Amino acid sequence: MSSTEDLDYPKTILQYNSGFLVSKVIFTACELGVFDLLLESGEPLSSDAIAARLGTSTTGMERLLDACVGLKLLAVDLTQEGALYRNTEISNIYLTKSSPKSQYHIMMYYSNTVYLCWHYLADAVREGKNQYERAFGISSKDPFGAMYRSEEEMLKFMAGQNSVWSICGRDVLAAFDLSSFTQIYDLGGGGGALARECVSLYPNSTVTIYDLPKVVQVAKEQFVPPEERQIAFHEGDFFTDSIPEAELYILSKILHDWDDDKCRQLLAKVYNACKPGGGVLLVESLLNEDKSGPLETQLYSMNMLVQTEGKERTAAEYSKLLEAAGFREIQVKRTGKLYDAVLGRK
Repeated sequence: MSSTEDLDYPKTILQYNSGFLVSKVIFTACELGVFDLLLESGEPLSSDAIAARLGTSTTGMERLLDACVGLKLLAVDLTQEGALYRNTEISNIYLTKSSPKSQYHIMMYYSNTVYLCWHYLADAVREGKNQYERAFGISSKDPFGAMYRSEEEMLKFMAGQNSVWSICGRDVLAAFDLSSFTQIYDLGGGGGALARECVSLYPNSTVTIYDLPKVVQVAKEQFVPPEERQIAFHEGDFFTDSIPEAELYILSKILHDWDDDKCRQLLAKVYNACKPGGGVLLVESLLNEDKSGPLETQLYSMNMLVQTEGKERTAAEYSKLLEAAGFREIQVKRTGKLYDAVLGRK
């Protein structure tokens, strides 16, 4: 190891060590409404003014704001009246609630649910199962029962997933030309953001969101306006209930929740329901074939350990699952973004 590497090594470890501190700074600034206030104010504000409007201590708020400046989420102007803080373009686009690309809801879901499960990561590694029982006192046998443990939590999760598709949805739907598929089922489509991207990109298509009854009810009330005529709903549990016939089935971030046996079971049902010439589109974050990265996907796989029964997989592993169900002509497209696409044909 060179002398330069000797010097860099401790710095790298220290940066990793403080990663959770960075997360909590962002979560806290979002939760307190710092970015929303600065957007609404239309002008830079002092730490005293921000603290007064948000009902916090002045000393705590000043330190939080300075940390956000260090993270380049805020900018500061030094004037005769003192330091004045304003949003950067990144925080205006991604961290304010009103932005079309807002990631506020997924931040709050990570802060209030994911973060608490990760506290028990060592237990998850020892036991090989999710940690809802330790984190929330809820049985770990039904991951989605735990995720949807209250209407508030379900709404938070659905809004968070919608925010992800607001910035990633078009990439995965455009990875292949899906214009020949006009009758599409989005299994586990939740709040409908991916379905809305789909009908926008492919205006001749109709998309049916197939999800649990309580999820469908919230989607209708909160997320998908009734004038969206190209989107329909189907209530049920696709593991235990029948799956209607369609030309294309979208499974976005579904298979990574389950072990291989459950995935094979679901894909076999999809294959049997699929029209001849139809297909299935898997939307997942793909590991490299040697599982050396990407780091984000490796971390997602750890998250699957603490929250679900599943894991992230390589393209070859997903292809093998598809082939076992009967799908052929399997194609893989890496988008260069958070999520990739795998298309199998019947």
